[in-house]
Amino acid sequence: MDPSLLKTYFQYENDLVSNCNNSLPDGFLSFLKSLMYQSEVQNIYSKPIMWMGIYIAIASLFCILPMLADLLHGFKTKKIWFPCKYFTLNAASLTVIAVAMKLPMDLNNSMPYDADQAAKLGSMAFMCTMMANLLPSLATMDNKGLVTNIIALGVLVITLVVNVCIQMETGVVCNLGGDSYNILTYNSWLIAIVYVVMLLMLLMIHTCSALMIVKTKQMLETKYKAAHETALKDLELQQPRGLTVAKLQQHVSNHWIMAETGSPQFMAVCSATTSASGVICVLSTVLHIIIMSFTRPQMKNYGSDYKGSVIAIFITQFTGSILGTVAPLSRCFASLSFKVSIKWIWNHIRVFRVESYCTQKLSDWKQSRVPFKFSSRRCKIVIQDLKVLILNFCIAIQKTVVVACKMITLIPIFFVIGILCCLQCWKWLKIMLCASYNASVKTPAQLQHNEDLSQYVLQLQDDMELAQRTLISISKSVTRLIRKAEKQQPNNLRKLLEEWSGFEGIGKYDLHQVPPLSEEKYVDCWSIPVVTLTTIAITLPNIQNNMVVRLLRSVSEGLTYVKHVEESLNASSEYVTIQEAARTLWLEVELYHKWLGNKLSNPAHQVNTTKEIVQWFSDTAKSLVTEMESKNMKGLSDSSLHKSISANSMYRITQTILVSDDANIDQVSQEELFVKLSSMISHILAACLTNLPRVIAMKCHTSVIEKREESVHVAAQLLGETMQIINSLQERELPSLNPDELPFIDKWRDCFLHPSP
Repeated sequence: MDPSLLKTYFQYENDLVSNCNNSLPDGFLSFLKSLMYQSEVQNIYSKPIMWMGIYIAIASLFCILPMLADLLHGFKTKKIWFPCKYFTLNAASLTVIAVAMKLPMDLNNSMPYDADQAAKLGSMAFMCTMMANLLPSLATMDNKGLVTNIIALGVLVITLVVNVCIQMETGVVCNLGGDSYNILTYNSWLIAIVYVVMLLMLLMIHTCSALMIVKTKQMLETKYKAAHETALKDLELQQPRGLTVAKLQQHVSNHWIMAETGSPQFMAVCSATTSASGVICVLSTVLHIIIMSFTRPQMKNYGSDYKGSVIAIFITQFTGSILGTVAPLSRCFASLSFKVSIKWIWNHIRVFRVESYCTQKLSDWKQSRVPFKFSSRRCKIVIQDLKVLILNFCIAIQKTVVVACKMITLIPIFFVIGILCCLQCWKWLKIMLCASYNASVKTPAQLQHNEDLSQYVLQLQDDMELAQRTLISISKSVTRLIRKAEKQQPNNLRKLLEEWSGFEGIGKYDLHQVPPLSEEKYVDCWSIPVVTLTTIAITLPNIQNNMVVRLLRSVSEGLTYVKHVEESLNASSEYVTIQEAARTLWLEVELYHKWLGNKLSNPAHQVNTTKEIVQWFSDTAKSLVTEMESKNMKGLSDSSLHKSISANSMYRITQTILVSDDANIDQVSQEELFVKLSSMISHILAACLTNLPRVIAMKCHTSVIEKREESVHVAAQLLGETMQIINSLQERELPSLNPDELPFIDKWRDCFLHPSP
């Protein structure tokens, strides 16, 4: 036992005995001593709980920040339905949420005052807000992740509900031990029941939404494939000269429409379940505000072991509930993205009509066979009938939840109908009272453009037509992104490419006359010779510093786009290893000015001739390759393999320089060698970047529906940044290569080394 505890206890015992002066019975005196001892033990052991409360407040803050980030991202991208980008359902977020819910999970600590009760109930309101915010993120997961996260969320919510129910039974919730007699104290039990019902409803909505999302993704994928085939008709993928900037821009715009309207998150947000979760979130927040209004006068009165930290928890989670309600409330009106008409209103009013995709997944399971094998036919029949019975019950529950959500959704729908009626009446009055009022009329060109874009709109229900204003807004967003990217042109790279025309240098950096150093033959990629040539160029000591810096910046910008080309067109494993070696080497060269551990600014180079510098690189590379060859190549680590690849590239390039200029290498100045190396770098980059139009077209399409928006965004960004480069490169004459050979540097090199007659 703690010595300080014993000391305090004996001090209290002596004071009690001296004050009572033996006037109390021995039994009662022993009872008082026991009470004092237990109280002192409780005080000592409850001291860390206040710090636990601070920990809960910090965890709540970490839940609020990503919700706030999603709000800012929605306003920035003008997506007022606020897609989930930062606050998503995953293992990390569930862990933080579980910590933030420690207060209503706590079964033992008494919460005697209004501030304590309000904090416990406020945590439940905060949980409702977070669940409503997390709902669209279900659409960003694959099927396996969806099942895992829904189960984890279900375990958390059910545990929370059970713990709250236990506290309602034991009196931890609605404990009247405090001095205040606020109305809130007497209604804590009722408010807790309301929050429990809300949490269970939100959990059922999440589960039903997950089942719907699985089927809607399949439907969207089918519609996307058809629209993608339509978009490819006017695009000549096999003819690089046909991929002009104008055609690429139209291709990107078409796929942007498909990605935005076919986004699983957008479809999930427009569903009745998301709208219903938004209404529940608003109701929970309103109740939270009422609790705050009753508790504010009694804010300083708290009596739990959490002490002052309970106020920090209450204020933090109240702030989170207010901020977190914005997105779910806005999503209640996401269906306004579709054309508002009598048909739209009628579709929402028919609440008892359940779409087939809502229950299709359960129906598929019902019709499928049981995955377990049974020897007995009777056993198979029993299991099959039991499965059908359970799934029929689940389908009934699913339909009930969907109908209930549609009924809840009528609240914002009727509100919208009222607003629209008022606006229509105002428009009629303006027409009647103002003879000069002219409604905006679209030109035939605008109508034709909108009609061309509408064929790429993906929608689950054919009778729900996307509003023209939504379509125009989506179209403007991609144009705005491309225009913004145009302002981020890689000017250093563009100047390097414009300084040398043609592609001849690509046949001069590596000659077949150079004998191989090792038996291991590596394929060539675009980035490794660029990095190697740049390493030699920046090592030359007599070159002006501003020229070296400009070359480094140009190559750094160029390698960014080379990476896109290699990842899209040179993605096989043999190329990936070489590309990784090039990126590792470039990091060392650019940041640390080293080549495989050797400083490039070695003072010894300042007194050496051009030939000696090149020879030094060649000899060093040869010794490194020889050292690696002495080891078992299959047993090399990744770093050693990368070093071997980089050294082999350096040896071949330096030997090519020495062989090609063998007669007059001593007379070649460092400036002349720098110019020669720069021209080869420029030509290699130019040859590589002729594949950019094809890369942009490829990035518009991806088979993974969850990554489609991000991929098209990258394509639009890439197009905007490289417009001028694409236009300038299309003015150059390409070598006589097949379109399928253009992505490979060895094909280019062979074409220049052995030109066809």
